[in-house]
Amino acid sequence: MSTSTTKVTIDPLDIIGIDDLLTPEEKAVRSSVRQFASERIQPYVADWFERGVIDEPRVLAKELGSLGVLGMHLEGYGCAGMSATDYGLACLELEAVDSGIRSLVSVQGSLAMFAIWKWASEDVKQQWLPRMAAGEAIGCFGLTEPDHGSDPGSMRTRARRDGGDWIIDGRKMWITNGSIADVAVVWAQTDEGVRGFAVPTDTPGFSAPEIKHKMSLRASVTSELVLDGVRIPDAYAFPEVRGLKGPLSCLNEARYGIIWGALGAARSSLETALQYTKDREQFGKPLAGFQLTQQKLAEMNLEYTKGLLLALHLGRRKDAGTLQPAQVSVGKLNNVRASLEICRTARTMLGANGISLEFPIIRHMNNLESVLTYEGTVEMHTLVVGQTMTGLPAYR
Repeated sequence: MSTSTTKVTIDPLDIIGIDDLLTPEEKAVRSSVRQFASERIQPYVADWFERGVIDEPRVLAKELGSLGVLGMHLEGYGCAGMSATDYGLACLELEAVDSGIRSLVSVQGSLAMFAIWKWASEDVKQQWLPRMAAGEAIGCFGLTEPDHGSDPGSMRTRARRDGGDWIIDGRKMWITNGSIADVAVVWAQTDEGVRGFAVPTDTPGFSAPEIKHKMSLRASVTSELVLDGVRIPDAYAFPEVRGLKGPLSCLNEARYGIIWGALGAARSSLETALQYTKDREQFGKPLAGFQLTQQKLAEMNLEYTKGLLLALHLGRRKDAGTLQPAQVSVGKLNNVRASLEICRTARTMLGANGISLEFPIIRHMNNLESVLTYEGTVEMHTLVVGQTMTGLPAYR
């Protein structure tokens, strides 16, 4: 009788073997997006961040469209029709290079495209969605206002009927893709409640001044939307949805992508810290050989692993049609908070080099400060979870 042993190689960033839970098709999607991000974005993104400009964003949008990630989880109209888990893996790989790039894709697909796909008339869908899926048209999503973020029901932007048209007046703030968008999904108060509109950005009275002086999401276009007597035909109004149901349904789509995306920033920072501490020597041996360093690495890996398991579980629920908004809140609240802490810890492990754009960590850390509060602040998601547990709303 003879025995043989096979040595198993364990991935240091996947110690428990989460990859075994993915299908070959899901791994192929991840590989394609990772390769694109590595070749097309990674070499340039630190420079874009430092300068606060994405070079040729419309060209990049077309390339992302060719890759198939714009509205990739939607059916029809030129969209890829892939699973929610596929979309999550794509978000993770995109944010592993930069949150701003994932934001471009999320706002295009999960906010602007989803809103049109879910709520617009068939004519408006046909007008915009095929071009948006191809990256030939860019969309933005106008909900947040200068004085109203977490309380969208108090928005001041207003639309009023004028014959067969609507006239919209108001301002929106912190709008990703705003100044490069071809169509803006705008939510406004009306006599019939909150309604949504697909507004071509070349309509007279519409402008989108770019927001400058950001220290986060610098490799992302962020704008204000100004609507001054913007007149659009009734056909551009979303015909059926009334109230906050419309915009909140879109926000849940975007929040789902963030659950995965934030982990990309965490993985990149963890991977960087691991390699750096193995390479850098102090007191005669690599930093990775010290107990306190290994404690940090182990704790970071645990949080990343738990976040990835949570994201995959919620992805499977979304694919099964059983994902609930409160579950999205749990994922967004946990994974962004854990990812930010991973980035902050990784930053300390590089010492002064941790603040240099020669390494990705400070960029990820700064970006996640925005991700922590957009698409619902920590406080709001905490109260969603609290209400789900107690049955008692505590927002006011």
